[in-house]
Amino acid sequence: MPFVVAGHPALPQLGPILRGLERGGADAVEIGIPFSDPIADGPLIAAAMHDALELGVTVDGILSEVRTIRPSLEMPILAMVSISIVDRLGRTDFVASLASAGFDGLIVPDADLNVVAPLVEAAKSHDLAFSTLLAPDTARERAIVIASMAREFIYLLARKGLTGEHRDAPDLRDRIAEIREITDLPLAAGFGISTPEHVKSVVRDADAAIIGSALVRAINDAARSGDDLGDAAMDFISPMASAAHGEQGASGSGRVHID
Repeated sequence: MPFVVAGHPALPQLGPILRGLERGGADAVEIGIPFSDPIADGPLIAAAMHDALELGVTVDGILSEVRTIRPSLEMPILAMVSISIVDRLGRTDFVASLASAGFDGLIVPDADLNVVAPLVEAAKSHDLAFSTLLAPDTARERAIVIASMAREFIYLLARKGLTGEHRDAPDLRDRIAEIREITDLPLAAGFGISTPEHVKSVVRDADAAIIGSALVRAINDAARSGDDLGDAAMDFISPMASAAHGEQGASGSGRVHID
C-alpha cells in the first residue's frame, strides 16, 4: 500500500504515478493531501508537501484531478488528510466530496477520538473505508476503542517517531499478536518500511505494508532526472509488491481488501 503526496512533483503527474503503481502491483494507494504543518511526517514527505503547496496545489484541485483519474484505475485509493483540513471544509461535506471524486476511503491521522465517531458515520454513509491508527505503545483499553472505530482496516504504526527510511525492518510479531486479540480487522503497518526485505518481514505478521518516504524519494529522484514518473513508480513498487504477495502466498496471510 504505497503512499504518494498529491501535487508532488506536480499535480498533473498524479495520474501517471498512480497508474504506474497499479501496473507495478500495488493493492491500494494512499494519497496524501498537502498540509502546511504535518505532525508525524519526516523530512522527505514534509518537503514534498511544502513543494506541492508552493506550487499552489489545493484540495479542490486534488479532488478534480482524482475525479479525472478514477475511471482509469481499478485499485482503491484512500485520502490521508489532516483533521484541520477536514474541519475547515466541513466534516460531512468533505467526506461526501471525497466519495464524489472517487476515493474509496480516508485516514485522518491527527483526529482526536472525540471527533472520530461522526467521521466514521459519514464514511459509512458513503461506503468509504475509515482507518484509525494504533501506535506501538497504545494501551490495550485505548486500542480496543480505536480499533472499534475503524472500517475495513487498521493502520498500525510500526515505529515511534516520524515517518522516514530505516535500515532495519520493524519487529511486529508480538505487537500484532496483541492486536489480533482485540480485532478481526486487517492490519496495515507503516513507518520506516523502505525495502522489499522490510516488506517481506512485515507481511509475515501484518496484512499489508505501507511505503511512503522511500517512494517519495524515488519519485523526486526520477523527476530531477527527467524520467517518466509512471515508469519510475512502477519500477519502484514492483519488487515491493512481489515481496508482499510472495510472502503472503507462502504464509496464507490475507491482504487488505477495500471495497
